[in-house]
Order: sequence, then C-alpha cells, then structure tokens
Amino acid sequence: MSDRIRFHLDENVDPDVALALRRQEIDVTTTREMGLLGQSDEVQLELACSQERVIVTHDTDFLRLASQSTDHWGIAFCQKNARSLGEIIRSLVLIYQVFKPDEMRGWIEYL
Repeated sequence: MSDRIRFHLDENVDPDVALALRRQEIDVTTTREMGLLGQSDEVQLELACSQERVIVTHDTDFLRLASQSTDHWGIAFCQKNARSLGEIIRSLVLIYQVFKPDEMRGWIEYL
C-alpha cells in the first residue's frame, strides 16, 4: 500500500483537474487514460479499488455504490458545477496533504 493518497478521476471530471494534481506531483489516473470510457460505475470503482485509489466524481451513482459497501479506498464527491475547478483542485490537494490512504478507506469526502 502506498503511504500517500492516489486518485482516479471518472469521465465526468474535467481533465484539467488531473493536470493540476500532477503539477503538484500527485499520482492520478483518469477514465480516459485507462481506456474505460463508457464503462459502468462498478467497473470504475473496481479499478480504483484494485489500485487503492480514491475515486473523484460528480456522479451520485458512486454514493449509492458506497452505501452498499465500504470496501473502497474512498470517494471524493462534488456535485456537478457546484464548485469551480480551482476549488475542486484545492480540495483534492488538501485531502492529499491531510489524509493517509487508510484514513480515506470506506470514506466519502464531499467537496
């Protein structure tokens, strides 16, 4: 297990978020990069779990999935258009700086 938070951005999250996180040297993957466009939320969550990544999403379906099981490495949820890109990026950097991976396990963080 990594000693730092790692993120996976689902397909609804602006790719500029990934670029900004990488500038901060934060490990992040995206649905597009992983060849998972159009795959189900379950597949996305499974990938994030297999790589011990916090999934970043605007999709409320992940909240439903999380309510059925806490066997995930964390979900960072932000309602679509509720926050600016800068606010989302700052929130994710803060999560990265404050939390350890095991502290995010099974947790939903609302941005």
